[in-house]
Amino acid sequence: MDYALFTSTQPTERWELAKQMGVTHAVSGMPRDGAGEPWEFEPLLEQKNRFADAGLELDVIEDRPPLDDAILGREGRDEQIETVKTLLRNMGRVGIDVWCYVWMAPLKVLRTSRSVRGRGGSLVTRYADAQMQRGPDLDGASEAELWDNLEYFLDEVVPVAEEAGVKLALHPDDPPHGPIRGVDRIITSVDNYRRVLDLYDSEHNGITLCQGNFAAMGADIPAAIREFDERIHFVHVRDVEGTADEFTEVWHDEGPTDLGECIRAYEEIGYDGPLRPDHCPTMAGEDNASPGYHDKGRLWAIGYLQGLRDQYRSMTGE
Repeated sequence: MDYALFTSTQPTERWELAKQMGVTHAVSGMPRDGAGEPWEFEPLLEQKNRFADAGLELDVIEDRPPLDDAILGREGRDEQIETVKTLLRNMGRVGIDVWCYVWMAPLKVLRTSRSVRGRGGSLVTRYADAQMQRGPDLDGASEAELWDNLEYFLDEVVPVAEEAGVKLALHPDDPPHGPIRGVDRIITSVDNYRRVLDLYDSEHNGITLCQGNFAAMGADIPAAIREFDERIHFVHVRDVEGTADEFTEVWHDEGPTDLGECIRAYEEIGYDGPLRPDHCPTMAGEDNASPGYHDKGRLWAIGYLQGLRDQYRSMTGE
C-alpha cells in the first residue's frame, strides 16, 4: 500500500512535510487555477506535473464536477455525466489512476459540531442525528430512484473508466444513515456496497473503504477488507466512537477499530493502492479553520500507521 496525504493543488509546506515523513504519494482536488475547466486535459496535466516536479506521485482526484442532477435524476443529468466522462478520459491521459466520488445529494458530509474536546484538549467532530433532524426537510430522491440513477450512471461511465484505465472509488455516505431531513441515502451499509458492485461487474467499479464510516455502519472492517479485496481502490483511515445515529471522531489509536488487524488485512490481500489518514484531530497551535484537515494530526497518523505496517512486516518476515 502507498501512504498518501490529501493536499492542496499548489505547493505548500505540507508537501515538504509529507516527503520528510517518507510519503511519496498524494491525493488532491481538481485543479482550480489556470485556464480551462478543471476536468480538461491541460489543467490536469499541469497539476500532475506540478506534483511530479516536487517529487510526489498524484494518485487520486478526490473531488468531482457537479453531480447533483445525475444523483437525483433531474434534467441536466446527461450533461453532468458527459463532464464526468471527460474527467475520466483526461485523468487516464495524464496518468491519475483513481477517482473518488460520492452519491449524496442535496446533503453532503454532515456534522453537528466540529469543536468537541478530544484527548488533551484536541478538537474533533461529532454527528448527532437527533439534532440534525430538527432542520427543515429538503427535496431529494427516494431510495429506489437513487439506485436507479446510480445504475444509469455506472452504465454510462464504467465503460469510459475501463477504456481510460481509471478506477472509480465510491465513498460511503457520511454519516452512513438515512433518511436525513427527508433526504434518502443509500451508500450506508456493507450489503449496499455489495449491491453497488453487482450493478456493474467490473474491476473499475470499486470503492473507497472509509474506515470511519464502515465503523459507524457497525461493520467488521478487516472482514470487509478481505471481502472487497480487489474492488478497494482507495482507503481512508479514521475511527469513530458510536453509531451512524451519533458518533464522535477519535484519535487513530483510541477508537474501537483494531487498526493493526486492518493493516494485516490490507497486507494479506496485497492491497497496493493509496491509503491516507482522514479527519485527524486539530492539535495545539492550529486554528481549526479546516477541521480534520490540519497538518499535525495527519503527520502523527502517518507515523502511527507506518509503525503498524512495519510491525506486521517484521512479524511475518515480509
